[in-house]
Amino acid sequence: MSRVNLIGDRLCEHREMEIRRYTRADLSVPFQQWFDHLDKLAAAKVSRALFRMGDGNLSRVKWFASIGEYVIDWGPGYRIYLAKDGAMTILLLGGGTKKHQQIDITRAKLMHEEFKRRKKETGGGLLWS
Repeated sequence: MSRVNLIGDRLCEHREMEIRRYTRADLSVPFQQWFDHLDKLAAAKVSRALFRMGDGNLSRVKWFASIGEYVIDWGPGYRIYLAKDGAMTILLLGGGTKKHQQIDITRAKLMHEEFKRRKKETGGGLLWS
């Protein structure tokens, strides 16, 4: 399965925020796995949301317990789960729909805790892509 380059390096040069995908210790990338299963129209909607966030527009993000939920009011109600790492980096934790919102939020919280723990450890390994 090919990986989608959500935001290329050249595009990021002028961006307000840096968008990164969380990479787990087993080298899986949950956001990318979710994104790769979206149809073309849904992927375009999510990509547009990422572009907006990259421009610093976080007006559609609801924050709770250090986790952000970007709501895409279209189709089944897509959500992008994220956290901030410093002032200028957005860490993508995963995605989902309104139907599975509580499960997705719990999963995002667990991944964010995992990220913070690994970041503190010496040699925490690859944390994002």
